[in-house]
Amino acid sequence: MKKFFKTGSPYIWLTACALTVTLLMVGGLVALILINGLGVFWPHAITRLTLENGSVVMGEIIDREPIPRKENEFRTKLKVGNRDVYGLDFMWVENADIASREYPLHALAFERREWGNLYGYLKGLKADGDSKPLTPEELLHLVEEHHTLAERIQHIEKKVIGDISYRMEKYRIAMKRLTSKKPSIKIQEKIDALQAKIKDLEKTYQEKEDMLAGLYTKAMKDEIVVLLAGGEEVSAHIFNIIRVYAPNTMGTLDKLGLYLKKFWEFLSEEPREANTEGGVFPAIFGTIMMVFLMSIAVVPLGVLTAVYLKEYASNSLFARIVRISVSNLAGVPSIVFGIFGLGFFVYFVGGSIDTLFFSETLPAPTFGTGGIIWASLTLALLTVPVVVVATEEGLSSVPRSIQEGSLALGATKFETLWKVVLPQATPGILTGVILAIARAAGEVAPLMLTGVVKLAPSLPIDQHFPYIHLERKFMHLGFHIYDVGFQSPNVEAAMPMVYTTTLILLLIVLILNLTAIIIRNKLRKKYRTTSL
Repeated sequence: MKKFFKTGSPYIWLTACALTVTLLMVGGLVALILINGLGVFWPHAITRLTLENGSVVMGEIIDREPIPRKENEFRTKLKVGNRDVYGLDFMWVENADIASREYPLHALAFERREWGNLYGYLKGLKADGDSKPLTPEELLHLVEEHHTLAERIQHIEKKVIGDISYRMEKYRIAMKRLTSKKPSIKIQEKIDALQAKIKDLEKTYQEKEDMLAGLYTKAMKDEIVVLLAGGEEVSAHIFNIIRVYAPNTMGTLDKLGLYLKKFWEFLSEEPREANTEGGVFPAIFGTIMMVFLMSIAVVPLGVLTAVYLKEYASNSLFARIVRISVSNLAGVPSIVFGIFGLGFFVYFVGGSIDTLFFSETLPAPTFGTGGIIWASLTLALLTVPVVVVATEEGLSSVPRSIQEGSLALGATKFETLWKVVLPQATPGILTGVILAIARAAGEVAPLMLTGVVKLAPSLPIDQHFPYIHLERKFMHLGFHIYDVGFQSPNVEAAMPMVYTTTLILLLIVLILNLTAIIIRNKLRKKYRTTSL
């Protein structure tokens, strides 16, 4: 037996088993996310259940599971929708209580902007307190008209009125800046000119508000009457309906087309209904932009630190203390970095910037509050130990003979570092960047203190100068998962969104890492050397 252990075979099998278990755990987690995330947007059939007590319920069958403490008995989870009528989205029905199941061809699913889905039968168009006949084709035409109306309203609210408000605020700040100076005729003329511009904008603003009120009045005019499974009649504004479809009459290709359309809307639209429905585009944009800014900040800082420690600092007490400190930073909890970012970046640096350059906007802070720039710098500090260690390893991998050859040809130490050593060490630097991206993309705790919010009113990039607004708060996929999964008032309705958002976050991290890996491999081939 001793001879067998001395061969090392048991340890090889032990490491292989550990690798297998790790891969199974990771694969199981990814499979769980894929199964629960990709099936969210599939249009399931609408089932009408008649119970033994005579009541009728209708909706999409979501799950089936054994009943606790009841042997060989099962229950079905039904998404009944109609939250404004029933007060809940889901209902559990014991299979033993089901008298019959039907799949009515005329049952429709109404996807709404508020109150979740509505399942029922189209009865007609509401007019003068009564309903008149309305075909599904006519309803689809009305829904398209109201979509156009909704786009017009959104354009006026966000683009037109938003632009007017932005310009008015700029003029008010300029007036405040002028009033703080010593009074003079020239300054008074400028103030009067700004006041005239503000009055013109206020007039235009009121005109657009009146136009918006008229559009909302028009939007709330058309209502439809829907007959529910239990015989109740409810009315719904057509403006509130996103789409109408009959899943029981749809073929596989039709369902696939609707699935892809809903998935694209999830990627490209803003969230709604307390983040439990709609899209996650602002969170995707905020995550990618934050990682990009973090990479811009951490690479120079980490690389310069590593170059100094490896090439310039001798093995002195100071260098050893710095290396120990860098290693210890890697073990500091992320929330500690968040507190540091809040105190140093937000309050100290941001507050100083406000005092020096934005005093006219005080006490309302501009940079002295959470923003994407402070969150990015905080995560740069969080990940800088990874980049420092990886860069030092990359510098150590450069053959000493190449450096000596460069110096022998007359190059200075800086020229050797800049043109020989650093290009050769780039693959190692990119390895550190890959590890930094992987960690930073999933961090949430520091962001909660330095700028992330549940719902950001505007993106950090828009059409207003200077176009990139690093002081603005932002949304993040990691925080979005936390908020939807643990802070949502409707947990059951939010769970599908948690899996789907997690899947998107994994895909983004994978794409970012693959991009860095491809660049690293190309550079590794370019600077590959052979030893003679």
